Amino acid sequence: MKTGKGARAGQYLALLAYLVFLAFPFLWLISTAFKPARELGSLHPTWIPKDPTLANFRQAFEEQPLLDAALNSLVAAVGAALIAVLIATPMAYVMARHRTRLAKAATGWVVVSQAFPFVLLIIPLFLVLKNLRLINSVPGLIMVYVVWALPFALWMLVGYVRAVPAELEEAAAVDGAGKARTLVSITAPLLAPGIVATALFAFISAWNEFFFALVLLKTPEKQTLPVVLTHFLGAEGVADLGPLAAAAFLATLPSLVVFAIIQKRITGGMLAGAVKS
Repeated sequence: MKTGKGARAGQYLALLAYLVFLAFPFLWLISTAFKPARELGSLHPTWIPKDPTLANFRQAFEEQPLLDAALNSLVAAVGAALIAVLIATPMAYVMARHRTRLAKAATGWVVVSQAFPFVLLIIPLFLVLKNLRLINSVPGLIMVYVVWALPFALWMLVGYVRAVPAELEEAAAVDGAGKARTLVSITAPLLAPGIVATALFAFISAWNEFFFALVLLKTPEKQTLPVVLTHFLGAEGVADLGPLAAAAFLATLPSLVVFAIIQKRITGGMLAGAVKS
């Protein structure tokens, strides 16, 4: 019993340390965003600003087009999430229900493709987009984000599809429903938590992505928020910490809000799937 209590206490302590490790950068970012310039240059920084101010936020909006960049990021992230889910859902259904050698090979390729670095992909993607005349455009960036998110989205949804009992689809087939009708009316509603989780992954990946946006978008009014954040760095690499922290804090809010809204749906779907009828 003592060993069990000690092990549990150690687990809670490790979990607490991990939470502190994750929360520290975000809490320090918030603190920096509200500090005036004189506190940012202090040799003895404090967690809580002594004289909190909104000047950093005003300066950030005055120096850079944050709203336009946020709109570009939102369009790219939402578009990539929707398209990736629409493509991955029927593909995942086929791969999960028809376990042929080709399907197994495709699943293996999906896993292996996640190990490819960005540098290997950017040149062929750039050439393809150039031929399609989609360089320096948000639609072209959405296409790249879909290509990048699709393998992992497909891998996630295959697992969710396999968790849906095949007997339900067989019963629908006995009632005269076709494959398309079964997928839309029977399987898709049961896959809702998985589809939401996959869409969330694709959205956050596209919202935070920097490298592809930096290479493919050259016009300032078309750049996304992560690229615009780099404009707060001076010519010598010196960061304007106050406005940079304020803009970075605002850039993290959409991901947090989206996750806070749908996390109950994801958790509820997982618990519902764990109940055996």
